[in-house]
Amino acid sequence: MHSKIIVKVLGLLLMLFSLSLLPPIVISLIYQDGALREFLQVLVGVLALGLLLWYPARNHKRDLKIRDGFLIVVMFWTVLGFVGAIPFYLLEELGPLSLTDAIFESFSGLTTTGATVITGLDNLPHAILWYRQQLQWMGGMGIIVLAVAILPMLGVGGMQLYRAETPGPMKDSKIAPRISETAKALWYIYAGLTLACAGAYWLAGMNWFDAFSHSFSTVAIGGFSTHDASIGYFDSIAIESVAIFFMFLAGINFALHFSALRQLNGFAYFRDPEFKTYLGILIAGVLIATLYLYYQQVYPTFEEALRYGLFQTVSIATTTGFANADFSAWPAFLPFMLIFMSFIGGCAGSTAGGMKMIRFVLLFKQGMREIKGLLHPNAILPVKLNGKTIPEKVMTAVWGFFAVYVFTFAVLMLTIMALGVDEVTAFSSIAAMMNNLGPGLGEVSENFQSMSDPVKWVLTFAMLLGRLEIFTLLVLFTAAFWRK
Repeated sequence: MHSKIIVKVLGLLLMLFSLSLLPPIVISLIYQDGALREFLQVLVGVLALGLLLWYPARNHKRDLKIRDGFLIVVMFWTVLGFVGAIPFYLLEELGPLSLTDAIFESFSGLTTTGATVITGLDNLPHAILWYRQQLQWMGGMGIIVLAVAILPMLGVGGMQLYRAETPGPMKDSKIAPRISETAKALWYIYAGLTLACAGAYWLAGMNWFDAFSHSFSTVAIGGFSTHDASIGYFDSIAIESVAIFFMFLAGINFALHFSALRQLNGFAYFRDPEFKTYLGILIAGVLIATLYLYYQQVYPTFEEALRYGLFQTVSIATTTGFANADFSAWPAFLPFMLIFMSFIGGCAGSTAGGMKMIRFVLLFKQGMREIKGLLHPNAILPVKLNGKTIPEKVMTAVWGFFAVYVFTFAVLMLTIMALGVDEVTAFSSIAAMMNNLGPGLGEVSENFQSMSDPVKWVLTFAMLLGRLEIFTLLVLFTAAFWRK
């Protein structure tokens, strides 16, 4: 591994992150909310740290290897999680937060999990509210994917960072010949969706601050809100409709958005098997939730059952985590069904969490292949997707990911149960963290404030595992990774 180039890239990425503290500073100046000094201090400190790392290795130029890419991504997300916690820790208006709580909140934002330990959001300074939402927006597409568009200009190759950062089983798929052009295209679509979402929220009745704040967490599929009651604060069908539409869009592979825009053809979506499965599962989930809520008389009218069933199903299934109702109080079948839907999550190449729809599709096809193999033991039965044979290497990787995911989930769940958490809370907490969902059941149905510090550290680790799709992080714990 090339230590100098790793340190150089980390320095560049930290300097890039320091610039993201400028918007909260501007917001603080506009609203005069008393948070200016803390954000200025953090900006100067992070910029200085980035310069300190970058300057000694500024003239060092080497291509990144695969191991370098994994190490940089994990180190950067870890460092950024701790650095991002500093404003939460410094601001007295937050309680103040303990160091553990500040780190938990920072990682929750950056990993787009959306779990929170903060209450009284309606009364917090505008700057800190904007900062929370902005953390999710940067984490949604990944600040590293943005940096990949810039690093080639600075003499640093970006493909290995892209491989380590992007979700899904097929890491080498690019929508443009050059990886920097791929990163730019993804960010143009991401930014365009964000602006469109903010405009739609504003037209639906939000003020400009709430519109932009919620567009950040909607397109990032994060779930943070500027109000304790989340989207339910507005009690508006128009606002909920905007949220549903953009949560659905954000859960689709961004490369598919790119193809549809380039061809100016909406039918491009329906030629993609992952999208069709994604749409079908959401429709099935909405129908089940709506009918169950209506026939169990949770809501008196079918329209109300549809309103809340539709919103919560899309929100939980896409791993956004917005709320317009307390879904944990619904009949027990529904909350668990929605939690299980979050395990599947959105499409690969989207900002959604979970195991990703494409893996679910491939696992199902592999299962059907095994059943057919029992009937025709000598037949060659390749797994096909959209008429194309899926390489066995990809199928093996999907099965490996699923096995490690389930095993890691079980270990983490048993760990926090050993720390005193009940079964329902433990199951939903680890599911919410590893799927980057946010809300849970039991003790964490409202927030995670009541969890002990050791539990919060386990949950923070689970968030990072989910955001980096497990292997990117766990590979660092193998002896083979460090062997020359």
